[in-house]
Amino acid sequence: MSNATWDALTATPLPEVQRRAAVVDDLAGVEPVTVTGARRLAWNDRGGQSAVWYFAEDGRVLLLTFDHESELNLYAEDDFALQESFYAGVPESLVALVRDRPENYESLNLTDSATGRTIHYAGGVFWHDGTRWHVSDGLAEHCRREDADLFRESGLTYCLDVYRFGRDFTPESLAATRYEKAYLARVREIFARHG
Repeated sequence: MSNATWDALTATPLPEVQRRAAVVDDLAGVEPVTVTGARRLAWNDRGGQSAVWYFAEDGRVLLLTFDHESELNLYAEDDFALQESFYAGVPESLVALVRDRPENYESLNLTDSATGRTIHYAGGVFWHDGTRWHVSDGLAEHCRREDADLFRESGLTYCLDVYRFGRDFTPESLAATRYEKAYLARVREIFARHG
């Protein structure tokens, strides 16, 4: 299971992952949120794609990606059991960060009609155990069964592009895709805030 974006993410030290997530969250204008035991940072492209990070106080991380154009977009299917299965293999204490929580712009809820319980939609479910990154067992199994390209369909490749894992992450590299001169100054100011 190899993918350049995944390989670059897994090779990036966790403090740098968190720094990049904080910078991108700030650039995207998403307000960081504290949930019980974790800090939520996010990015969205205002077009239906998102990356949501939950940095737990114990050093673990839950990463959700969502691409509304992928085969793993379960929003229209309204299949709670299938969505919940994508979280299989992730420690329950991390899943609790997205179960029965208010929805937000990056993470809508899917509701179990029998129990009323909710869980956040996600095409990609990834987690860090404090030492290394994992693809959730449920997501990996579903992609094997459906012969789906896990990293492309989960949105990981597209949704993590802005974080530039494996590439320079500087104000200049981020501003290179924008044409407004004021943007570089804004990016530099955000970088200064996040070390």
